[in-house]
Amino acid sequence: IGPDLRGAVVAAPSYFASMPKPRHPRDLADHRCIRFRFSSGILYRWEFEKGGEEIEIAVEGPLILDEDHLIAQAAIDGAGLAFVFEPYARAPLADGRLIRVLEDWCPAFDGFFVYYPSRRQMRPALRAFVDFFKVNG
Repeated sequence: IGPDLRGAVVAAPSYFASMPKPRHPRDLADHRCIRFRFSSGILYRWEFEKGGEEIEIAVEGPLILDEDHLIAQAAIDGAGLAFVFEPYARAPLADGRLIRVLEDWCPAFDGFFVYYPSRRQMRPALRAFVDFFKVNG
């Protein structure tokens, strides 16, 4: 239902004034990370991949949020490292409010998909949703 996506690990220059930039996902254990909580209550484990090596990290940090734009803003405000989708970090990266790290560990993925059982049994609301994303995705 949309384009390919990519994650970005970012923090404010003020954060890096007192903390070293991580060079490997394992280095995140030494950092304050801004965590994401799904509506189910599960905390997102940061996912990385490079050269066939896949790593999931259960990061630690005092701040837990449930919206990417709030996480990006908290990173801009110096609260710690954030893992957000690139579109949320694009402008702050361009104007220097955020610095990106671990970029080579964040490959693109195929974006999001909608799965449904059958076109013949599709409810009108779902049909409208799918049609909207075909045109606007």
